[in-house]
Amino acid sequence: MFNKIMIPTDGSDPSTAAALEGIAFAADNKSEVIGVYVAPEYQYPVYVEIIPPTYPIEEEYDALMRKVGMEYLQPMKEAAEKAGVKFTSMILFSNTAGSAIADAATEQACDLIFMGSHGRSGLGQLLLGSVTTKVLNLCQIPVLVHHMKKKK
Repeated sequence: MFNKIMIPTDGSDPSTAAALEGIAFAADNKSEVIGVYVAPEYQYPVYVEIIPPTYPIEEEYDALMRKVGMEYLQPMKEAAEKAGVKFTSMILFSNTAGSAIADAATEQACDLIFMGSHGRSGLGQLLLGSVTTKVLNLCQIPVLVHHMKKKK
């Protein structure tokens, strides 16, 4: 039913758990997967006139975030290999992760976005925002939201 599924992760334990569930879902549907990590864009320090020597330059930041992203995507890659699922990865840079995910899914001709929800509601969601909610609002393709079971 789904040929290509995008699965974003932020590297947190709940996000990784949801991503692994997404890999299993892809295996059941014989789908290929694009794993995505969205890193924040490089920020120049605005509080000083001269960039401190310990502050990373943009190229160092870019390399570091790509390395971090690949580490976050590694469990997905391993699970996909084990399940026989074709897997590719993408590292994106954006301060608006929801729109970056929605845009990338459209550009990559994905049939579905499979993503987790941390389960925040009310004031927590209002204050912290929700990447999942933003993807749901921006995306024209189906989004499957995996809700984590709360531990007792």
